[in-house]
Amino acid sequence: MKTINEIQDEIIEEFSDFDDWMDKYQLLIDMGSDQPPLDEKYKNEQNLIDGCQSRVWLQADMEGNKLHFQAESDALIVKGIVTLLIRVLNDHTPQEIMDADLYFIERIGLSEHLSPTRSNGLLAMVKQMKMYALAFKAKGF
Repeated sequence: MKTINEIQDEIIEEFSDFDDWMDKYQLLIDMGSDQPPLDEKYKNEQNLIDGCQSRVWLQADMEGNKLHFQAESDALIVKGIVTLLIRVLNDHTPQEIMDADLYFIERIGLSEHLSPTRSNGLLAMVKQMKMYALAFKAKGF
């Protein structure tokens, strides 16, 4: 099992293959397209992330001592972003997720190439994933 930082380093390397931001956006869209669709039962108000311009649903479940995320968005680039976040944080313990420093966002240039509303949405997704981790940890996981 790879660490959170090993996965981040992989992503940084994948994005460094492209100089043009149009290609990087395409990579994000492709990543999102590869993500399996979220079960309709999880597309509810409770799983909707506040602070995103597009609609993003995030479902979190404990599987053993690891947190498992599933998500979907109605916007292609946003779906790619949440797919990246899941790739980094999925199947780690709540403590590992709470302690994670998500440096890949800055390193691939994502924060500076997103509109302010998308940047806010990205922060809201990260915050929500860390809040799930905190909640599960509080329940004794």
